[in-house]
Amino acid sequence: MAEARRTREKRDVQRMLVDRELDHLPPEARWREWMNRVEATIFAASAPVDREILARIVGKSCSIDLLIDDIREELRGRPYDLVAVAGGFRHLTRPAYADAIRAAVGGSEKTSELTQSEVLVLMCVAYFQPITRAELSSFFGKEISRDLIGHLRGAKLIASGPRSPTPGAPYTYVTTKEFLLEFGLDTLRDLPDFEALEDAGLLSKERLLAGDIMPRFSDSGLEDADAIIDQ
Repeated sequence: MAEARRTREKRDVQRMLVDRELDHLPPEARWREWMNRVEATIFAASAPVDREILARIVGKSCSIDLLIDDIREELRGRPYDLVAVAGGFRHLTRPAYADAIRAAVGGSEKTSELTQSEVLVLMCVAYFQPITRAELSSFFGKEISRDLIGHLRGAKLIASGPRSPTPGAPYTYVTTKEFLLEFGLDTLRDLPDFEALEDAGLLSKERLLAGDIMPRFSDSGLEDADAIIDQ
């Protein structure tokens, strides 16, 4: 407790030492300094940085979203961008350079370690969460093993959700913030809309069960379940 208090006090002192308003600077120079602070903080962070954190280093009247827009405009033509992911902002390389990066340093450890079966189960959890292991087994027509679920949990891509109201009150499973990070999503609303994919003939339960779908999670979609991630 004492150590936590000292840490908070030290952080509070550091915040007081930062001139957030920069009233001594002309408007253009003030905006530029805020942009630099925001970009430097995001660049240095090991995890996505949310608006609440960024608000500690800019003026009270400053729009974080407008700052981000201006930073992204300056990054046009660069091989990386500033993107919204997992509820915050992070520097990420552009998709066009994915093959070159994989050739140089390899792919994502988490996704490369997953079998196709695990990817398909993860996909079902993402779209139909909260969902129990029994429901997953029913969906695929075969038992989904505890080991498979354990591997996804070990990779921190899924976690226990609320207990199901069904008999026995089994645990459900939901995706995590690590899942959002792994697939470059800001929220679950960024998942492709499942019904739209079905209507377009790009996805169906039959194809899913056949195991011939390796989804790319990217644009637009799911309207609920985001709050579960924060549990």
